[in-house]
Amino acid sequence: MPTPIIISLDAMGGDAGPDMVVPGAAVALERRPELRFVLFGDEKRLAPLLARHPRLAEAARIVHTDVVVRMDDKPSRALRAGRWKSSMWKAIEAVKTGEAAVCVSAGNTGALMAMSKFCLRTMAGIERPAIAAIWPTVDGESIVLDVGATIGADAQQLIDFAVMGAAMAKAVFGKPRPTVGLLNVGVEEVKGIEEVKMAGRLLKEADLPELAYFGFVEGDDIGRGVVDVVVTEGFAGNIALKTAEGTAKQIGQYLRAGLTRTWLARLGYLLAKSAFDRLKEKMDPRKVNGGVFLGLNGIVIKSHGGTDAEGFASAIELAHDMAKNDLASGIVQGLQHYHRAGFAEGSNGDARGEQ
Repeated sequence: MPTPIIISLDAMGGDAGPDMVVPGAAVALERRPELRFVLFGDEKRLAPLLARHPRLAEAARIVHTDVVVRMDDKPSRALRAGRWKSSMWKAIEAVKTGEAAVCVSAGNTGALMAMSKFCLRTMAGIERPAIAAIWPTVDGESIVLDVGATIGADAQQLIDFAVMGAAMAKAVFGKPRPTVGLLNVGVEEVKGIEEVKMAGRLLKEADLPELAYFGFVEGDDIGRGVVDVVVTEGFAGNIALKTAEGTAKQIGQYLRAGLTRTWLARLGYLLAKSAFDRLKEKMDPRKVNGGVFLGLNGIVIKSHGGTDAEGFASAIELAHDMAKNDLASGIVQGLQHYHRAGFAEGSNGDARGEQ
């Protein structure tokens, strides 16, 4: 029997709350029978939903909480009102105490990051955490970070992101030495802002065993899957993510409009239905649902708030992979190797390898 992997769930998070979380956990359990769950939330709402899924009821337990972090709460308010007692805080705290391996929440992103930083704290040597997203590419998937945890980053922080992203690529894709690229306005070494150029020089010189530094990549390289991990700061990363999501929806609307315009177009759709079905599956955001908070003393997964049970199940399965492959240890090992290389000075995010 596989070793059970315990996931803590903020059962009240997301637009649909328990009505999405419980069925999503049931779907994930069917695919990953070794999963076990601790659900934090309103027991009166959770118990009847859990009763509809007997297998899940055997693999889960409920911890009642009275406080819910609303989707529109500011992080500061969420901390004041929900610290120590909300379903979100309790789910995160379960990771800190070792009760769960990973926390998954579809709740308010800002509040989740604030509570995660406050409860779990950042790893030694990490100044800023990052949110990493799995990105569909032409040939498979890649990882992009940071997609919105913080705005701006210096060279040392970009290197931290590279190490953390590579560790995640190992855990998710099983690649022993993932390729890593820095997002830039061009591939030439003379292009871009100084912090990005410095991060590139230091990564090249360090030649870390955990990752293969590729060099600079441009925006169109992300979808092409040129590298396994794309590193950028949160402002550019979040814009890239939202642009890609909007473009996918735009293409879908174009296709629906074009394929229903004439009888000939409808006939063409029927003849090519299998190809369109593959395209639809590839572009389905539910398949890659789940942003991973990296750089904390514990793993937290942020699911899209408006997802359905299938999407939430994907986030849980990602959490399963993170725990099974011991992502946290991989990050620590990568950071240790970089610091031993002598390029990082201190733990305050200051990288000045050439000074």
